[in-house]
Amino acid sequence: MRHVLSALVMNQPGVLAHISGMLASRDFNIDSLAVGVTENEDFSRITFVVNGDNRVLEQVRKQLEKVVTVVKVQDYLDTDFVERDLMLIKVATEEARQRSEIREMVDVFRGKIVNVAKTHLMIEISGQEKKLQAFIELMRPFGILEMVRTGRIALERDTTINEGLNLSREQIETR
Repeated sequence: MRHVLSALVMNQPGVLAHISGMLASRDFNIDSLAVGVTENEDFSRITFVVNGDNRVLEQVRKQLEKVVTVVKVQDYLDTDFVERDLMLIKVATEEARQRSEIREMVDVFRGKIVNVAKTHLMIEISGQEKKLQAFIELMRPFGILEMVRTGRIALERDTTINEGLNLSREQIETR
């Protein structure tokens, strides 16, 4: 089973390397990873996807909670949350007819053409993983030249994950 986890961490050098190294050393595979600073610049949010049963998830969670720079860990499994993935994809376009077909599909998927060249279009698409996968499959016959994805990001509709933002660095380091 795939689990989306969010870790609120102190925004300082080495935190991501420490966490990913710790998980790798215990044979936990990270399927998707996205990191960014929060509304409070002292903290970052790491969103990652791990595969495994509930026992594996509980092990990952316990290991993360032991890390001093981790303020809070949340599993989104039983919560109401919004998730998105962002993709840039270059698709070959040899004929005007192809460009027209691709533009129609981009509109249907609520994407955006962000660059036009003689031989290809660059498209931005965001949404849930299934949506991006469906778009990729539709673009394959045209020829995918390059593609990059951000990894999944997620936020709970409720605001409980932000509880740790009120803590000072000193409070976090001494807990």
